[in-house]
Amino acid sequence: MEQLLVPAICTIEKIIDETADIRTYRLKMKDPALMESFNWFPGQFVEFSLLGHGECTFCISSSATRKGYFDCSIKRAGVVTAEIHNSLEEGMDVGIRGPFGNWFPLEEIKGKNLLFVGGGIGLAPLRSLIQYCIDNRKDFKDFTILYGARTSGDLCFKEEIEEWKIDPSLKVILTVDRAEDTWKANVGVVPKILEEVVKPEVKNTKVITCGPPIMIKYTLQSLVKLGFADRDIITTLEMRMQCGLGKCGRCNIGSTYVCKDGPVFTYEQMKVMPDEF
Repeated sequence: MEQLLVPAICTIEKIIDETADIRTYRLKMKDPALMESFNWFPGQFVEFSLLGHGECTFCISSSATRKGYFDCSIKRAGVVTAEIHNSLEEGMDVGIRGPFGNWFPLEEIKGKNLLFVGGGIGLAPLRSLIQYCIDNRKDFKDFTILYGARTSGDLCFKEEIEEWKIDPSLKVILTVDRAEDTWKANVGVVPKILEEVVKPEVKNTKVITCGPPIMIKYTLQSLVKLGFADRDIITTLEMRMQCGLGKCGRCNIGSTYVCKDGPVFTYEQMKVMPDEF
């Protein structure tokens, strides 16, 4: 069921501190019938409302294959997100509208090798698709996750990443920008590790990437350098989205509205849009 105009009241079942400025809020609709009928696809987003403070758009960072709840992972970045971090506790209620936007091309990536390339909070929308693909593992071939952040403390979903690492059907590669005394994995920015360590197989592979704009920019360049076709590179853009309905005009890139036409785009689609990176 879609809650596009009137927020559904949701209870915060759990709050997970991912990093010093990122928290995951596990939500459940108070109306069991609404929760049962609420469905979304990986890549879609919701409007998260805090009474008296406003609404913000956040991707759903969990998969609908995990029943009875959904997650929003929120980085403290402005007035509303600061209030969410400062005032919300487990057991409290918030409003949710959605889901909005398009989603990752689930049918198109079936039977393909999958390469996920994430940076920082950009793993949140990828996590929804990663969970979906793990829960439908037989539909996909080789499965690689490359994830990086500025420091080890900025890596999200640490407990889940440990579960991914012990799954023999997944290959997980982690990196941080600069060396740390206790860090034993890769050191270097994501595009560098992509080219020098991952060295992905291009044939029959789909790449799904998300992260800070500067990471996306140079990751796209690295993927093209490695030989990936523009149509096989998929990313999600969530810049400046607000209303979710294409009415406020804040998220347009030329004639494209990220909230209505996206937020998921192939690099082939992005190349005909004005440059935003």
